[in-house]
Amino acid sequence: MTLTAGTDSATRTFTAKGRATRQRIVDAASKLILENGVESATLEEIQAEAHVSASQLYHYFTDKSALILAVIDHQTEAVLGVHRHVLDRLDSFEALVEWRDLIVSTLEAQNCVGGCPLGSLAGGLAESDPIARGALANSFDEWERMLRDGLNNMRDRGVLKPEVDVDALALSVLAGVQGGLLLSQTRRDSSPVRIAVDTSIAYLRTLAPLRSNS
Repeated sequence: MTLTAGTDSATRTFTAKGRATRQRIVDAASKLILENGVESATLEEIQAEAHVSASQLYHYFTDKSALILAVIDHQTEAVLGVHRHVLDRLDSFEALVEWRDLIVSTLEAQNCVGGCPLGSLAGGLAESDPIARGALANSFDEWERMLRDGLNNMRDRGVLKPEVDVDALALSVLAGVQGGLLLSQTRRDSSPVRIAVDTSIAYLRTLAPLRSNS
């Protein structure tokens, strides 16, 4: 497997030990950035957390911006990996409820601390780092795509009316989830995100043909 070191244009291949060291740095950066914010997580602190030397850190990442992009990639795979398990087979209202339960249980398992890692990164980077903002936009686009594909499956199976706008619905559902996660993080209560997703599901039920809306 080839890995790119941050924003370097050349693709570099690392040994198994090198991949492990690189991943340790990314894990440390992810932890500190989500706990303390992008600005507060210095390279020196990340270096100490990862137990690597400065030369090791700069061997894998040219600067903090390169490391932040790696953190975004890492968090995107972590977050979407959890949701993909359900969304890749989304084809019914029952699957939507299962997805709702997954979101709520994941949040409650962390005591509503941290919210959505991608949302937290966007809050800290969207206005200050246009490259990072673009990377995060791509991450949310992929999440939206998974929802859109699932809603398309529901439409194709006749669970939703053929004329529904799945593009708008996918974006609306994702926006509701993100807002719910933010409120749940702030209130330390999973109710906001549960209610947000339940409201989206209730609306989608109104878009089902009468024969399927049971």
